[in-house]
Amino acid sequence: MSDKCVLYIFGMLFLCLGCKENTLPKPSAMLRLEYPEARTKEFQTDSFKFEYNEMAQVTAKGNSSLTLEYPSLKGSIFITHKTIENNLVNLLSDAQKFSYEHVVKADNIVEQPFVDKDHNVYGMFYEVKGDAASQSQFYVTDSVANFITGSLYFYAKPNYDSILPAAAYLQNDIRRIMETLRWKE
Repeated sequence: MSDKCVLYIFGMLFLCLGCKENTLPKPSAMLRLEYPEARTKEFQTDSFKFEYNEMAQVTAKGNSSLTLEYPSLKGSIFITHKTIENNLVNLLSDAQKFSYEHVVKADNIVEQPFVDKDHNVYGMFYEVKGDAASQSQFYVTDSVANFITGSLYFYAKPNYDSILPAAAYLQNDIRRIMETLRWKE
């Protein structure tokens, strides 16, 4: 056999064996997560009350802080109440600064003001988009005596695409808390 013939045979073998394409099965549809429609309960402290999703397990630590845990979603909403003592500007500044500490990892932070004049509830909801540690924060106040902050955390490494459905579900719960919050006299 000549050298040209050997090269030709190796070339043909290389082309035939090297061009094999691996086929992978394709999923028939994308994963769709569905969460139950929220049914609410009322939670009360000495200073305020609000409605929350009964899927959550509430753990209160005195009158100043509580946690709404969602075991099936592997997330929690942490809520803290503070009394305003001529320090409203500092409380507002701290709440805003806390929300923007996530800007390093966040792709975007969307501010959504909240005003309920009828019940004297004013605040801000922050939706954090991206791989930040917390997907949402909020604060509400009556501007006179009460100031509440809250934040949403998941028990997993932040991967925005993976936790987005659960984050959206819990953000709706946070909005419900803000909308139903009432101060006690």
